[in-house]
Amino acid sequence: MKLGIKKFLLTGLALVMILGSVSCGNTVQKSTEFNGVTVTQAVSEMGLGWNLGNTLDACQTEHGRDYNGGFSTETSWGMPKTTQEMIKSVKSMGFSSIRLPVSWHSHIIDRENITVDPTWIARVKEIVDWCMEEDLYVIINIHHDTSPNLLGAFGYFPDERVHDQSVKFISRVWQQVAQAFNEYDHHLIFETLNEPRARAEAHEWNCNEKWLCKSCKKVMAYINEYNQLAVDTIRATGGNNASRFIMVPSIAANYEAALAPTFKLPKDPAGNLILSVHMYTPYDFAMNVREGSYDNFQQKTMDEIDFYFNKLDEKFVKNGVPVVIGEMGATNKHNLEDREKWMSYFMKGAHSRTMAAVLWDNAIEFNTATPNESFGQLNRRTMTWFFPTMIKAGVDACK
Repeated sequence: MKLGIKKFLLTGLALVMILGSVSCGNTVQKSTEFNGVTVTQAVSEMGLGWNLGNTLDACQTEHGRDYNGGFSTETSWGMPKTTQEMIKSVKSMGFSSIRLPVSWHSHIIDRENITVDPTWIARVKEIVDWCMEEDLYVIINIHHDTSPNLLGAFGYFPDERVHDQSVKFISRVWQQVAQAFNEYDHHLIFETLNEPRARAEAHEWNCNEKWLCKSCKKVMAYINEYNQLAVDTIRATGGNNASRFIMVPSIAANYEAALAPTFKLPKDPAGNLILSVHMYTPYDFAMNVREGSYDNFQQKTMDEIDFYFNKLDEKFVKNGVPVVIGEMGATNKHNLEDREKWMSYFMKGAHSRTMAAVLWDNAIEFNTATPNESFGQLNRRTMTWFFPTMIKAGVDACK
């Protein structure tokens, strides 16, 4: 494991990365204004957001090797090509923010230097511009780029064997993306990584020992390092990126992992960090469709939401680090009235604690093959919404 000071030559720019971290536990983040807006104000304004799921984040492989898939990846997971009309519809439904999950490893045109295809960057910018025209906050990230195999130099993974490749990938991608999007104001937010984790390992998503077992501590150390590397790389590009708001996750963006003592927020000279978590909460109501699941909104639903909101509020929000729930939702169990109640309660709790939340949307109204993945909201072909009353409940809860 190589923690400490690292120097990398990035396209002629030598960046010295000081890989350290401080716990948020008793340290108050002292943020700086960006365009006259503080990070706390920005998150408060983000309210309820919407994810452009399974689209720019979709990726392809060819004969087991990652390759440059071009624009075909955007529709490779069954979604139609994104249009400006879709973005306008999102705004008209009352959403205040939009998350654009983006995968980059399928768009590398120079393997040695890990050069991102400029036409892919231009496509992402086109959609960002549509969002900006609607006065939406926008989040872009490194999404499905976690790979345990790391064929060639593509992707990253929290393991010593591919550490140097991972560092090179994260630093090169963020340098290029940060430079390409530097001109945007505070409405554009960067998210360092999406659900960073040890894929296919026993504790990939959960750890019963509060993330303190040997393997989880090892993974956490790498994720702390990679978050710091991403923040340093973004800040080093200067301009608006010297102050840009940046979201950082713990293992798998798991909220319990964020509460673990081994998770460390990066050091940030601007003090403009946001905790990134995903909350399909409570799991038995919002995602589980097997043993132990239930479909009616009840007291224990509210109790679990409040419990974790209070924990995140105490550790992060009260110390100057607002929270963005980058993914949330309740799978369709043919229980619309209960999901409306869940949405209202969830968003009232989040908004009152300076947390924003972004609804996951995979455009599948009901997934018969895997019912726990029925998170569709916008039918992107007919431009109609499956559950507008559920969205209205969330929007109204933020007023």
